[in-house]
Amino acid sequence: MSILRRVSIVAGLAGLAAGGVVGTLSILSRRIEAAAPPQGRFIDIDGNSIHYLDQGSGPAVVLVHGLGGNGRNFTYALADLLAKHFRVLTLDRPGSGYSTRVADADADLRVQADLLTRFLDALAVDKPILVGHSLGGALVLAAALDNPGRYRGLALITPLVMPQDEPPEALKALAIRSPLLRRLVAWSIALPLSIARRDAVLAGLFSPDAVPGDFPIAGGGALGARPVSFYHASTDLAALPDSLPGLAARYPALDVPVAVIVGTGDTILDPRRHGEALEGVAPDVRITRVEGGHMIPLTQPRVVADWLTAFADSL
Repeated sequence: MSILRRVSIVAGLAGLAAGGVVGTLSILSRRIEAAAPPQGRFIDIDGNSIHYLDQGSGPAVVLVHGLGGNGRNFTYALADLLAKHFRVLTLDRPGSGYSTRVADADADLRVQADLLTRFLDALAVDKPILVGHSLGGALVLAAALDNPGRYRGLALITPLVMPQDEPPEALKALAIRSPLLRRLVAWSIALPLSIARRDAVLAGLFSPDAVPGDFPIAGGGALGARPVSFYHASTDLAALPDSLPGLAARYPALDVPVAVIVGTGDTILDPRRHGEALEGVAPDVRITRVEGGHMIPLTQPRVVADWLTAFADSL
């Protein structure tokens, strides 16, 4: 048998194996989606299909989730509590949950913030309070800085605020700079490894709080494990070193009140380096500290709802 023939056979077998892996991952993704289907509506913003839930009435608040998350991080409990007093818009960021992201779209924070603002313009949402959890905190800061006077206030929950050299230990698997390698990992080992390491990863993410037993489905955890979600979360993480330093340098120009709530035991984002560091840098920052970890929107939803309601009442 010729060398060319052997190479062709090996390549064909490799292709079949890869196709089998992709097929299996696609089946697993569909099962996850069947267990945690879309909760809201869809709107097209420049080719990005944005999935969102619109609840309640009153002053508008907009809930923006963090890295690798989705809207279910809020609809688990917090959104329903807020909907008693506010119009609550909970969205999946592009590439997260059920929202799509245009191929090769820039994940820069200011690009994402612009899309958020155009999403709200399309829904005619006037002067909302932007609520950002984790990376969502940095995103809503970018939105306010790029749109002076557009927002009523910012409410940041255990937010990403300042640049840091290394990602948190629980998120290091997402730290892949090469788009090609990122895609290969997403469609090969990411989901199996996520399943195998689930307990350890979730414990790190929620520490020192307990992981809610229904987080994988009701809280959106399983949606974040799909290959497409892994790829876009890794893309978001890779964009931060280029976009976050410039954003942080602009904080003194913020023209809106900012409320920050941090968990004193947060092991993902050090509350002193991030949320508390904003105090004294931006003009009007109010810090609230609670006992707990990074995922307080899920573990302490009533505490977070009361904090946000008090902030809104003060504006």
